[in-house]
Amino acid sequence: MFKRLRVALLVYILLFVAVGEFLAARRSTDWNDTLWVDVYPVNGDQQSSTQRYIDGLDAKEFAGVEQFFSAEAKRYGVSLSQPFKLHVVAQYREPLPALDTPTSALATLCWSLEMRWVAFKLGWQRTGPKPDIVAFAVFHEAAESAVLDRSTALRKGLIAVTNLFASREARGANQMVLAHELLHTLGATDKYSPASNLPRFPDGFADPNAKPLLPQSKAELMAGRIPLDDRRAAIPESLRNVVIGQLTAREIGWIHE
Repeated sequence: MFKRLRVALLVYILLFVAVGEFLAARRSTDWNDTLWVDVYPVNGDQQSSTQRYIDGLDAKEFAGVEQFFSAEAKRYGVSLSQPFKLHVVAQYREPLPALDTPTSALATLCWSLEMRWVAFKLGWQRTGPKPDIVAFAVFHEAAESAVLDRSTALRKGLIAVTNLFASREARGANQMVLAHELLHTLGATDKYSPASNLPRFPDGFADPNAKPLLPQSKAELMAGRIPLDDRRAAIPESLRNVVIGQLTAREIGWIHE
């Protein structure tokens, strides 16, 4: 009963921003202007080593993401020279809303509304221009055996929640995860099989016309892995080994039919 009341209250509060979100989503894929992204670092495990990494973040932490999108947009003939501009802003120190496991329709709705409310409050409190997309970079202590939860994104609200490692060695992989989730906010779909995590042919292959087809040399961003053979795929070390495939480009408005 309490959960239903909480959902009803959140729905009421967020109704007045629904139209604004709809217009923002439409505007986000016309590529007439640069999309501004506010990235809020989060200490995901409350470890001191993670906090030290966050304290040492600088404005160039995700510069590779900007450069990647600029190069890929140019490859698809997009006239906008800088599709994304990322700003690492103040650390977000409150607990982020948690998505229940296993998920249900009600739990997902509740989490979505809570995340949108968090992003709305941050935008309201922020001085200066309101960002087009809000991203939370949730850092965790890097360990050899560590496995992070899947990152998530909301197209309604243009919000990304990325789980990243607090390690310089992981910077390339972190940038790839953030780029992947940013495109989810714009309507790009995953291009891998959920059961195996293997890229789907042809849309999950960087070069589906290659001869021989395997191994591929790069990963498609929304597939996330480089296909090596029928059963194996490698995680690329950085965005230098990643491209945006044609279906993804179409989904985000870089290709018009």
